[in-house]
Amino acid sequence: MSTRGGHAPEWSIVDFIHRGPWWRNRGILMLNLCLVVPLLSSSINGFDSSLVNGLQIVPEWQSYFDYPGGKALGLINSAQNVGALIAMPFTPTASDTLGRRAALFVGSSLMVAGAALQCAAQTVAMFVGARFLIGLGLAFALNAAPLLITELAYPTQRGQFTSIYNSSWYIGSIIAAWACFAAYKRTDGSSWAWRIPSLIQIAGSLVQVVLVWFVPESPRWLVAHGREGQAARTLARFHAAGADERDPLVVFEMAQIRHALKIEKEHAQSTSWLGLLATPGNRRRIGNGLVSYYIDLVLTGVGAGINGGLQVWNLFCALSAALLVDRLGRRTLFLISNSGMLITFSMWTLTTALFQTTDNTNAAKAAIGMIFLFFFFYDIAYTPMLVAYTLEILPYNVRAKGFAIMNMTVCLTLAFNQFVNPWALDAMKWRYYIVYCAWLVLELAFVLRYVIETKGRTLEETAALFDGESVPKEIVAMGGEAATMTMPRIPVYLQEMAVRYEKAEARDYLELHHPPSKAPSSYSQSAESELITPI
Repeated sequence: MSTRGGHAPEWSIVDFIHRGPWWRNRGILMLNLCLVVPLLSSSINGFDSSLVNGLQIVPEWQSYFDYPGGKALGLINSAQNVGALIAMPFTPTASDTLGRRAALFVGSSLMVAGAALQCAAQTVAMFVGARFLIGLGLAFALNAAPLLITELAYPTQRGQFTSIYNSSWYIGSIIAAWACFAAYKRTDGSSWAWRIPSLIQIAGSLVQVVLVWFVPESPRWLVAHGREGQAARTLARFHAAGADERDPLVVFEMAQIRHALKIEKEHAQSTSWLGLLATPGNRRRIGNGLVSYYIDLVLTGVGAGINGGLQVWNLFCALSAALLVDRLGRRTLFLISNSGMLITFSMWTLTTALFQTTDNTNAAKAAIGMIFLFFFFYDIAYTPMLVAYTLEILPYNVRAKGFAIMNMTVCLTLAFNQFVNPWALDAMKWRYYIVYCAWLVLELAFVLRYVIETKGRTLEETAALFDGESVPKEIVAMGGEAATMTMPRIPVYLQEMAVRYEKAEARDYLELHHPPSKAPSSYSQSAESELITPI
């Protein structure tokens, strides 16, 4: 806590958070258990992404579908991606209109149906249809789940949870690899050798279908839809470990959420897709996310395939970094990551060139070491923070749409990797690596110039950083003044400040839910007086 002008204290989120181990706070403990449900989405995605490639090495799968090749194999490999691309334009509408939980339920239900059809497939057409249906479901789930996590997590754990979310992709991928390996070892000629991995795929989505309604809805979504009472009760139960909606932390968060939504409406009157580019702040946000996602995908498609050992290494590095995002900071990790990737990828390029031109086996061994070093630097920033950083810098009114653009970029760049990289590597050999060395230089320059530090801020304060220096300060002040009025033994000058806050809070509520053009002029003043609670 600090003071402004020697008078009123300036509170911040750190003045109200829980002290001590989080598992001793019943509200936070229950909240974190609830967040496991949306966290499963990333592991489910990792499982599905590795499953089809894994099934193609199973002899029973090959023989059952008559050794598919050419167009048939292309359809099998691309059907999920096609389904996801078709669904993605509609996913933000589902998340913003139905709610984060309902959108996740829709996606998980589609994935259960798709995995069941995949398990029961009798023909290639049925298998392709199942893959398409799974892609539809993944699109909805992968849009809603991280939104729910970042908007619901305890303030001091938001960065870690959203970073763990994307890192857990490797958990699903590793499980799929072992499931397919077990199927490969089962050589009794039964079709269950490849159907069992599909049954395993159903499990994660089925858990989400059953348990998602036990997860609280996003307080930000509730406030945006006029359900402030329910939002306050959610925050009181899970953030304040009780039923006191006047707890300073709850009042602080509610004031920031309400005020941030009001400011967002003032800065961007449109919440359509064009609204993503309507303001300078939004254009910077989208630019940051797109550049980060592109580096995530294009480099993964170059060089050696990711084997089981590298998957485990990736998981270890990513989870370790996810736990350090709030200690080291986002910008620091991005700088270390990009600098390390540039150095190791350049050495990877050099060792690959030596091996291909001179057949030097020592260079080949060194290249393997460079691959592991490269992915270490890649995993300490881009695996954990791609989703986390993208979501926290987007304001609520465009968060779902902005994240959908990120996911569409993923699908389109995957298509680029599948078609262009193999051809380019075959034609240019090791020289194609130089293209990505140049990209890494540009990426490092971009990080140095545009990536800003966001640690130690609430979600509302972080999202407002791109709209000028005054907006985050205004949001902090609003939350602090709101919390001040709940403190015991309030001095006279703080009572006066609390009354000013009550009036400002009332105006925020009216402007958020009753725009001036729609509300009668006589309504605002009377409603405001009703909203002000005497001290």
